Amino acid sequence: MTAKTVPVIAIDGPTASGKGTVAARVAAHLGWHMLDSGALYRLTALACLEQGVSPADVEGAARVAAELDVCFGATGVSLAGRNVSEDIRREEVGNLASQVAALAPVRAALLDRQRAFRQPPGLVADGRDMGTVVFPDADLKIFLVASVEARAERRYKQLIEKGFSANLLTLLRDLEARDARDTQRATAPLAAAPDALVLDSSHLSIDETVAQVLAWWQERASLAGA
Repeated sequence: MTAKTVPVIAIDGPTASGKGTVAARVAAHLGWHMLDSGALYRLTALACLEQGVSPADVEGAARVAAELDVCFGATGVSLAGRNVSEDIRREEVGNLASQVAALAPVRAALLDRQRAFRQPPGLVADGRDMGTVVFPDADLKIFLVASVEARAERRYKQLIEKGFSANLLTLLRDLEARDARDTQRATAPLAAAPDALVLDSSHLSIDETVAQVLAWWQERASLAGA
């Protein structure tokens, strides 16, 4: 099986739409690899913060992205040998990640790294341009959406459960700002691929959302094998 024949399910969507959790569960159910592309941009943002590199320094941010010493493992994500799974989920890191992700040189630096995750028996990739740029030939493309209010409430609950302080109104405004940056950026803007299936999870549980993605995949796989 060559890399191009390895099946890919691409799940794109805005911040806090639940795509990461859904992708992880779908990958676990199928026994496939998973790519959390957002984590790569968050890692870049965290490294920029720690190295004092401003997103205005485009070349510097691209250099940081190209030189990331990152490892994804069962215990979490490590940067330069230390576990940063919690650090990359901080709101300041997420906001900066949205800014550096808009930089074309940064996206170019991370493109090959993302595509290298395409290995047998299959890959579930979540992000904002998985189905449009990184894996345009993905076998199944999902565009997962939810209202900004629903997403803010989900993020609020996640932060509170992890012991972080949070303000619902602030989160709502941050999400609106990040949506604007992601959809309006010049390079690889957030958008559904023409052949993507749109799934609104505003009123669905995680289990219901995962079940729908798996149902679509089973239908697609059955047609391919027919």
